[in-house]
Amino acid sequence: MASFGAQGPRASDCVTKVALSISCENLLDMDAFSKSDPLCVLLMNSSGPHWCEIGRTEKIQNCLNPQFSKTFVIDYYFEMVQKLRFEVYDIDSDNCSLQDADFLGELECTLGQIVSIKKLTRPLVMKNKTPAGKGTISICAEERTDNRVVEFEVAARKLDKKDFFGKSDPFLEFYKQMETGWKLAHRTEVVKNNLNPVWRPFRIPLQSLCGGDVEKSVKVDCYDYNNSGSHDLIGSFQTTLSQIQQASQTFAEFECINSKKKQKKKRYKNSGVIIVKKCKIVKEYTFLDYIMGGCQINFTIAIDFTGSNGDPRIPTSLHYINPQGFNEYLSAIWAVGNVIQDYDSDKMFPAFGFGAQIPPTMQVSHEFPINFNPENPFCEGIEGVVQAYQQCLPQVKLYGPTNFSPIINHNYFVLLIITDGVITDMDETRSAIVNASRLPMSIIIVGVGGADFSAMEFLDGDDGILRSAAGEAAMRDIVQFVPFRQFQNAGTAALAQSVLAELPDQVASFFNLFDLKPPSEPSAS
Repeated sequence: MASFGAQGPRASDCVTKVALSISCENLLDMDAFSKSDPLCVLLMNSSGPHWCEIGRTEKIQNCLNPQFSKTFVIDYYFEMVQKLRFEVYDIDSDNCSLQDADFLGELECTLGQIVSIKKLTRPLVMKNKTPAGKGTISICAEERTDNRVVEFEVAARKLDKKDFFGKSDPFLEFYKQMETGWKLAHRTEVVKNNLNPVWRPFRIPLQSLCGGDVEKSVKVDCYDYNNSGSHDLIGSFQTTLSQIQQASQTFAEFECINSKKKQKKKRYKNSGVIIVKKCKIVKEYTFLDYIMGGCQINFTIAIDFTGSNGDPRIPTSLHYINPQGFNEYLSAIWAVGNVIQDYDSDKMFPAFGFGAQIPPTMQVSHEFPINFNPENPFCEGIEGVVQAYQQCLPQVKLYGPTNFSPIINHNYFVLLIITDGVITDMDETRSAIVNASRLPMSIIIVGVGGADFSAMEFLDGDDGILRSAAGEAAMRDIVQFVPFRQFQNAGTAALAQSVLAELPDQVASFFNLFDLKPPSEPSAS
């Protein structure tokens, strides 16, 4: 079967609505003859020094253990560090300003920290970071979206022959009815030279297909694919999801009608029959479902120590650490690590190097722990990775070549590769990525320096399916490549946003592909 076009429109990269509900316990009692009247203010900081107020809860009279009914619904971006600050005040009157109110404590955290454990409970602190008595605050997160999808299995029978020298090359397009007309919701692959095609099973988000209304009209067009892009309409039909579901208790069959042929031919019956073998509405679990359900992301770092980086003692080297304590490698580690660490409970990260001669034998290694402890390559937090890198650098001799496959074959989950050069084991790397596409694994490649990174772009499967040298196709796209220098002036937050943009879809696609539910399914409340 040939692939044609996109598989329907994609949602924005991990942008979803998260509802935050707030409660507190053991708040300070600031009123002499009654209890405090608490109110909570939520502020956000996505970048820079400025905080923006998102909103305020209602005020609860005389209560040191409030459960606020008002929730905050905010956009969640996995690829950004979204800093939140919850400030609790005692409001003595309806016209009391925050400047005049008594401060009861605050909490700063990230949205990632909240969604990763579903309910975050922390002590409140005063502005000088001393404890706010015994006061605590709890924040619960709930994703606000319709995650249902429609699973389809579709075939056709006796489609019209459109090609002069062969049969038709049919594909289907599903359309959602809008006030302004029909909107494309999904396009199948092309089945070459076949009048009785069977398309691969596919899923369409319920929202994209009918806005969640199973009685809303859906249009299906069947086309004969042409390389010119001018595809011939074989026929079409309109129905509703409800009608398909009722009919597909057996097989739902719909006559494919070509209106122009019908007008011309009196004995015209149809241009074939579309057969819906399966039409089932199911919940498609999202990245947040898996994170909130207890799924942990294990983060591994791999650093390129090949000779093309230059002598680390010289300022022109990519490994040269400037007086401010940074280089491109360190910047990439900080940018990506600061986001990903919120999703790893123990904050212990294995960090490896490749392409260097290492002590004591000074043999070239393409996979060595940068802390030189093969039994325990884990570093404590991103700070530990940075410290191990700084201590490792003077002890190794940069060498080569740049081989990715050893690192890819021996790691699991999220692998960050920071590199400066052209891959010297491309065939092996392609095979390693194709094999890894069947595993719960994502590969992030950050290119530092000014080299030609066309090979890296090839590994990033955004523009097509990556295949091994033997022609075996990857099961899914698991590679994201970003050149560091495109973000030098935009800051580390922009780099992290770009680097991590595809990761949530990759995580969810793996588990949904194998019909794996979250470890503990998040509750509906």
